[in-house]
Amino acid sequence: MTTPESRSELTHLDERGRVKMVDVGAKPPMRRVAVAEGFLRAAPATLDRLESGELPKGEALAAARIAGITAAKRTGELIPLCHPLAIDAVSVDFERADADRLRIVARVSITARTGVEMEALVAVSMAALTLYDMGKAVDKAMVVEGVRVVEKLKEAAG
Repeated sequence: MTTPESRSELTHLDERGRVKMVDVGAKPPMRRVAVAEGFLRAAPATLDRLESGELPKGEALAAARIAGITAAKRTGELIPLCHPLAIDAVSVDFERADADRLRIVARVSITARTGVEMEALVAVSMAALTLYDMGKAVDKAMVVEGVRVVEKLKEAAG
């Protein structure tokens, strides 16, 4: 529960404790980068099929990459109070982390007054969910796990 004293520390609450969007208008634009990761845990044979494009639904990695990029661009529509941003770049990549784990990495960059951590997290999440959807017919035990921000950079623009 928030108290009147703690409300001033919470940037998404106004002086009366109501939810608001943070005003970033006075902040200077800066070059910002966020990198997020997540994992899809699946049977090794499922990941083999996924990587080779042999799942029944087709090219899962290509579909997941597009889904992640699209989701990052639409984060402001998906998460309440998140600023809609004109992102400079988004990449979504995949690498086998273990026999039964695929690592999904999203890197998002922008020159703006606010960061892109949420965009990177949404990109990873949507890419993982797309892989899950495309692979669930062959592996009902898949798990999406470990979605987190792993890097956040901020530097003067220009």
